[in-house]
Parts: sequence; structure tokens; C-alpha cells
Amino acid sequence: MNWREYWNSDTPIYVSERHKLLHYRGIASDLAALVAELAPGDPIVLDHGCGEALAAERVAARCEKLYLCDAAPNVRARVEARLADNIKVTVLAPDEVDAIPDGSLDIVVANSLLQYLTRLEFDGLLVEWRAKLKVGGALVLADIIPSGTGAATDAGALLRFAATGGFLAAALAGLARTALSDYRKLRGTLGLARYDEGEMLAILTAAGFDAVRRPRNIGHNQARMTFIARKSGDPVKAA
Repeated sequence: MNWREYWNSDTPIYVSERHKLLHYRGIASDLAALVAELAPGDPIVLDHGCGEALAAERVAARCEKLYLCDAAPNVRARVEARLADNIKVTVLAPDEVDAIPDGSLDIVVANSLLQYLTRLEFDGLLVEWRAKLKVGGALVLADIIPSGTGAATDAGALLRFAATGGFLAAALAGLARTALSDYRKLRGTLGLARYDEGEMLAILTAAGFDAVRRPRNIGHNQARMTFIARKSGDPVKAA
């Protein structure tokens, strides 16, 4: 099993339906506010690696057009069925992103995605995202795991989120289940990609972006990082 197959199946990563709903509501609220900040008006936005996108309507309300892309076919099918009546939303597979016209996007969001990608995959997406963005358009890379951060840090963030969200008992039981789950096994065998702040800024600069780290991460886990990268007008230099 690889990460794509894992997310295409029923997973124990959410300890309860309340956890899942609050997670996606929080992400959507953060993204809606960030979209309004980065591109006032009616921007065209791509959320690459959107997951279940249970509150995507909040983000779509801020957009002229919202593309939702996920690699897991079962996830895409559920998202497409749920948002079928929302004329602002189009659901895409990763290979369909290429059909988006170059230079047409105001914002690209990749939240909680990079940890599941190889560096080669990440570099390829940076080329694709830069091509699709307008000059000055924003790339939002969120939930980036810093080097040296382990599972205990994530568990602590979950328990704090659960305590404020009213699902602490479910979180404690869920952490016990996760310890025996495929997620824990995959995390041990495939690993999760981690980046230092300076390393990520250097990668984005080399890819043709002017980047900064945002003071707060999107979502509840503040041990992780969010970066805002603006597409520069200068051509990317060959390595």
C-alpha cells in the first residue's frame, strides 16, 4: 500500500465524525480568510490535495471559480456528488489540472499534501503550479512538517484540538487505534517528508517564487508551517 491507496480507503485518521467535521470546517474558515486577504475580489483558486473538502462551500463563496483536486478516486467521487449543484466548483483528478489555462489562477493551495510526496513529485508540482498562476499569484503551502517533528507532537496537537472541540475521549481511543493501523505502518515504512524553514524558502526561491513563512499554520496544528509564495515575473534559471 502507498499513500494514495491509503487515502482512497476508509481510514482511522479521524477519531470521530465530529473530529472530521471540525477539522474541515477549521481548514475552510482559514482558507476563506486567506483567499480574501491574498486576492480580494473574485479569484480563481485551485485547492490541490483537497481531501474530503467537507466545508468547501465557505471557500467557494470567496471565489469566482474553485478547482478541487485530489488523487484518490473515491474521495473525488464523494466530493463531486456533494458539490454537484455548486456552479463555482469543479472537481479534478491530478492529471486534469494540466487543462487549466496557464496564467489563469490567482491562488494555488496545497494543504497537508507535501508530506506524502517525494521531492521529485514536489518539484514537478512546483513547475505545474507556477505555470498555472498569474504573475503575482500566490502559492499557499500549508501543514508543512518541520525536520525533527515526530508523531508525539502531532498527538499532542490532536489532544489539544480535541479538548477544545469536545471529542477528547474519542481522541484518546483513536490514538490507540492509530498505533495499530496502516497509517502508523506506512508512516514507519514510507515516512513523511519534512522541511526546515530555510530549506523550504530556498526551494521556493529556486522555483521562481518570492516566499515567506506565515506566522500561523492553517488548521489546528501550530507545530507545522504555512508558506506564502508569490510567482515572480522573472524566468526560472536552469539548474
